[in-house]
Amino acid sequence: MNRQRLLIVGLVAVAGAIVLALWLAPRLGHVDTLTGYVEGEPLYLASPVSGALTSVAVSRGQRVGAGQPLFVVDPDQAAAQLDQAQAAAEAAEAQVADARKGGRPAELAVLEANIAAAEARAREAQAELRRVATLAETGVYAPARLDDARAAAEAARAQLAAARRQRDAAALGAREDLLRAAESRVREAQAQVAAAGARLDDLSPAAPAAARVEDVFYQEGEWVAANQPVLSLLPDDRVKIRFFAPQDTIQAYRPGRTVAFSCDGCPADLTAEITYVSPRPEFTPPVIYSREARDRLVYLVEARPSRLLNPGQPVDVRPLATERAR
Repeated sequence: MNRQRLLIVGLVAVAGAIVLALWLAPRLGHVDTLTGYVEGEPLYLASPVSGALTSVAVSRGQRVGAGQPLFVVDPDQAAAQLDQAQAAAEAAEAQVADARKGGRPAELAVLEANIAAAEARAREAQAELRRVATLAETGVYAPARLDDARAAAEAARAQLAAARRQRDAAALGAREDLLRAAESRVREAQAQVAAAGARLDDLSPAAPAAARVEDVFYQEGEWVAANQPVLSLLPDDRVKIRFFAPQDTIQAYRPGRTVAFSCDGCPADLTAEITYVSPRPEFTPPVIYSREARDRLVYLVEARPSRLLNPGQPVDVRPLATERAR
């Protein structure tokens, strides 16, 4: 009798399991959450030239703000080049200023004295011309003597005019083409100053944004090769969540839309803004392999979270509802 009861109970249990399986079968394809993870894209900061690492201002795991100094690689040579470029720029600017001013006061005084002498000679020649003309009318001097006096007076006037023009030219400064050439040298020197300053800044970079120091590869005093990363930063704006959306609902995921997600030990009501949706499908990656999502085509989706999370942390994303075509 007990065996019959046990048999009946077993048959009832099997039947219940079959019914439960049939009831759950249509729902196996339903996905309550999309599994993903947090990923960060680090920045690797390096020096463009080789040199000794003179200082490291941060340590691994430290939080840094935008503009905070990070490290310095042997700035002495670059600083000397900057000083040289600044001196060259100052010399070029002084040459332009001197060219615009014209002659010095002492030089202009000499030219003024030449004008006074020329004026005196012109007056003397004019007086001589009047005296010779009067005597030539009375027949004392021959007409040839009068012609000589006229020529001397004209020569004296010409010398006076030349002296005045020389004084005016000296007061004007350098010619326009020479002045433009001097101004071009100033611009060239200023460009060299900017280039030298940029090289010096490259040897002592600052954090481009708020970030966390992921790793420091060299210590103070070590030799760093050109373009070899000294440290890596993980900026806050380069931390994102990555998940995979099924192909039959991918139309609901567009850049700019917001998704809700959760993670272990995280605050409630976390959201993320979608920044990228892959244009190409792929099969479910093994890292998120599950019975509900297997054998499905999925699309990679990236979103920027509303809070700072740790890379590698798994997250569960609430699926978006697919919009119906109008």
